[in-house]
Amino acid sequence: MEKIPTIKEIAKRLKVSTSTVSRALHGHPSIGLVTTMRVNKVANELNYERNETAIFFKQRKTFTIGVILPDFSEAFFSSALSGIEDYASKKNYNVFIGQSFENPEKEKRILETMKNHRLDGIIISISKNTTDFEVFKQLKKYNIPIVFFDRIPGMEDIHYSACNLQSGMLQAIDCLIEKGHRSIGLINGPSQLVASKERLDAFKKGLNDHQIAINTELIVSSDLSSEQNHQATQQLLSLAERPTAIITFNDYVARDAMALVKTHNLVVNRDISFISFANSPIWSFMDNSPLASIEQFPQKQGIKAAEILFGLFDDHIKEKPLTPVFHHAVFDSSMVSHAVKAMA
Repeated sequence: MEKIPTIKEIAKRLKVSTSTVSRALHGHPSIGLVTTMRVNKVANELNYERNETAIFFKQRKTFTIGVILPDFSEAFFSSALSGIEDYASKKNYNVFIGQSFENPEKEKRILETMKNHRLDGIIISISKNTTDFEVFKQLKKYNIPIVFFDRIPGMEDIHYSACNLQSGMLQAIDCLIEKGHRSIGLINGPSQLVASKERLDAFKKGLNDHQIAINTELIVSSDLSSEQNHQATQQLLSLAERPTAIITFNDYVARDAMALVKTHNLVVNRDISFISFANSPIWSFMDNSPLASIEQFPQKQGIKAAEILFGLFDDHIKEKPLTPVFHHAVFDSSMVSHAVKAMA
């Protein structure tokens, strides 16, 4: 087996100390230009490669962050990931990626793996089924900072980047009221998600602002699976006085709901109008689209989460404040009107 070249071999060839070789390879200003050039020349001749593991051990850094998302196939999360990776790359960091597939146990296993590999920090959007937050608290013991984005646990003292869902919801209700709708339904997400509560609170506020009585029969929930999206839609369609408009948790719920509405020989956006959250690019590839979608700026959320995380790395160098500081970034959501395509 061919012997792997080391710093000692370079030092022996040049008759200098190993510390001189190490400094020269790292471009240390204390080493003269001629010596640095000689060291690099011999290193190239020997095909020397730096022992990154040793460097990481010495600096107590892996120069890697972890990102955990529910599902990369969703345009929302892939857009956020793109922003995070781009930011990390500019900081010369690698990104270790994991998908929870909405499974809390898988999410825990990924977190455990990232902890065992001593990643420098973690960014996560929790699964829709996550209710036990103890694993996130445990990471503090290992000094691994964690930043949440979009889907945030109901915890205090956390760092996060998120979207203010109220602004977009109120715009959606204003839009529907202007179009003459008074019976507006909501297909919300799982009750354990903070984002579901925010949508519900904003929905009720919007109706109250227009002095429209809240009819709880018009508020239904789904676990975001196609099966439950259809069930929730059917529940609304089965009402004696069905809604004339529906706001959905996201674009995928809207897609399923619109498909079911069409099976009842109803015309989407004529018999029942739709507005959804997320503003996914899926509508450009489909024959149908809702009246509007509510933009949640996933890439901005991802980039800001990365900014917060790397800021925490810098904070470790500084003297710690007596009272811990928790960083929060919130972007206002905004309704985006669609050029509605012909509906069957």
